[in-house]
Amino acid sequence: MRTHTFTQTLATVRNLGILAHVDAGKTTVTERILYATGTTHKRGEVHDGTTVTDFDPQERDRGITIFAAAVSCDWDGHRVNLIDTPGHVDFADEVERALRVLDGAVAVFDAVAGVEPQSESVWRQADRHGVPRIAFVNKLDRAGADLDRAVASIRERLHPVPLVVQLPIGAEDGFRGVVDLVRMRALLWADDGTRTVGDVPEDLRAEAVRRRRLLEEAVAELHAEALEEFCARGTVSPGTLTAALRGVTRTGEGVVVLCGSAYRNRGVEPLLDAVVAYLPSPLDVPPVHDTHDTQEQRPADPSAPFAGLAFKVSATPTGRLSYLRLYSGTIGKGDTVLDANAGRTDRIGRILRVQADRHAQVDRAVAGDIVAVVGLKSARAGSTLCAPEAPLLLEPPGVADPVVSVAVEARRSTDTDRLAGALARLAEEDPSLVVRTDPETGQTLLSGMGELHLEVAVERIRRETGLDVAVGRPRVSYRETVGGGVRGFVFRHVKQDGGAGQFAHIVLDVEPLEAGSGFEFRSAVVGGRVPQEYVRAVEAGCRDALGEGPLGGHPVTGVRVTLTDGATHVKDSSDTAFRTAGRLGLRDALRSCAMVLLEPVAEVTVTVPEDAVGTVLGDLAARRGRVSGSVTRAGAAVVTATVPLAELFGYATRLRSRTQGRGTFTTRPTGYAPAPATPANR
Repeated sequence: MRTHTFTQTLATVRNLGILAHVDAGKTTVTERILYATGTTHKRGEVHDGTTVTDFDPQERDRGITIFAAAVSCDWDGHRVNLIDTPGHVDFADEVERALRVLDGAVAVFDAVAGVEPQSESVWRQADRHGVPRIAFVNKLDRAGADLDRAVASIRERLHPVPLVVQLPIGAEDGFRGVVDLVRMRALLWADDGTRTVGDVPEDLRAEAVRRRRLLEEAVAELHAEALEEFCARGTVSPGTLTAALRGVTRTGEGVVVLCGSAYRNRGVEPLLDAVVAYLPSPLDVPPVHDTHDTQEQRPADPSAPFAGLAFKVSATPTGRLSYLRLYSGTIGKGDTVLDANAGRTDRIGRILRVQADRHAQVDRAVAGDIVAVVGLKSARAGSTLCAPEAPLLLEPPGVADPVVSVAVEARRSTDTDRLAGALARLAEEDPSLVVRTDPETGQTLLSGMGELHLEVAVERIRRETGLDVAVGRPRVSYRETVGGGVRGFVFRHVKQDGGAGQFAHIVLDVEPLEAGSGFEFRSAVVGGRVPQEYVRAVEAGCRDALGEGPLGGHPVTGVRVTLTDGATHVKDSSDTAFRTAGRLGLRDALRSCAMVLLEPVAEVTVTVPEDAVGTVLGDLAARRGRVSGSVTRAGAAVVTATVPLAELFGYATRLRSRTQGRGTFTTRPTGYAPAPATPANR
């Protein structure tokens, strides 16, 4: 009976994220969800700085989401654990960590702009994690809003089958409700937010019938039961249609599309109904498994051994918080858990139900919950926590390589240690921030995902510690690759300085790989001239050599090394000798290759008034940008170009000054491209 009760409880949990491009309305959607569910009694506004999830002072100052914030609410007998994620590309790592622990997501799109660059990026992130999604086309009350055009952009740029389940009633400023195509009814909202349910308006009846038919046909192509009923009866009942929509949402074959205006509080309740109806519960998600042993699995069962993943760590005035997603088992206050990554046990001090920056203490948490715990000293973002008697190691969220660096130092020498501590705490909370010391200059370098990312990090240090911090001009992370290789490069490592000597003889072929392909090592040695254990040592040595290239000490990528021949000595050959030969041999071989310097590039999407297009194109050309497209949308021109990241520093200020503050832009890293021979940042 108890297991049955737990199963019922888990079936009524929804763990979801809100994903979108910056300024598509994610935070407003979250605020309206909290208001509609009775969690808050006043609608928070981004422009007033009164939102629940954008609680950090910098988020309120800048008007954007920077940190993923978790909230919980109840709707129709279901508990909804919701994470409002950032939309700016510089904070994509926050989205990555959230998606790793979520069961579903709501992707929000601007009804005027449709799919924007960061919309596409977060959609691809969700694809990688296999997270089912529904789509909400927001801002239908704006001038130029067009649901059909937004749906077409979803189909063309994201490639799922869009299954539109609503028809707008009214357009732009006259938008006042939707037709529910599943149940064929009209939902209307008054200016005070009250909702009425009625019959489909007569002037929309024919269009609603046509769109309902298109929906049935699209679903029947994807779902066997819907197809069977459609062929037998010529139509699909609301119950079968709902079940089919839930099925194709789980498989990712289709995406349910709803619409509304979150700012005007229109369309939020049907969105919540869709979350409950179509997105999966923890019971619908496959059991998690050990990264080393896929047979070792944990189902979403509160009575199973405990297993959870820490996806976020933050320091607060009340202590260090570790945000956990529980996949199996139950934890209570005072329990001892094993940090599988660190190999040590910790004791759980308190368990908190999170409401953004407010917390409510609870006695325990069960499988399917997202909570914060106090007392874990070793846990980091990505740490697996489990029962000590049943260890398990889960796959951590991926961490992107930083692309921009700034030099930071305390203006007063007496504050150097305090600054080091503050930087260490930042890197602990945000794994996409990397702190290192330049071995040549001795400078402390802070690296991150973009200019804004680093600005926010430095501002946090200033606000939270009161330190006076000096910041140097950002520097981008270059790479080196092989443009033209060498064949038959011979290297002999011989060392005799008393005692056992070292001897290794290797012959290497070095050739380029496709850009972004990393490193590939092969052995073509025949006749056992180099034993297999020494081949592995040569590969390890070659990987050691990739850290610093011959052009400027930048990491080397896009290279294939083939060990073609070699020789050993009966007494003096060893793993150490061949690893050293691999490192020094490849280093010398690269000096003989035609090397190419690579710089990070980004896709820039600039939206400006049509009369400013010429100025913007000229400025992009001066920044070595390559324009790839230009379209006109709702009276504005949208220009897409690929620009070296080093040329984008300060671009926001330049764009505002050249367009009288009317121009906006977004960036999305797209990899590396050959750089000029002597770049300014080298």
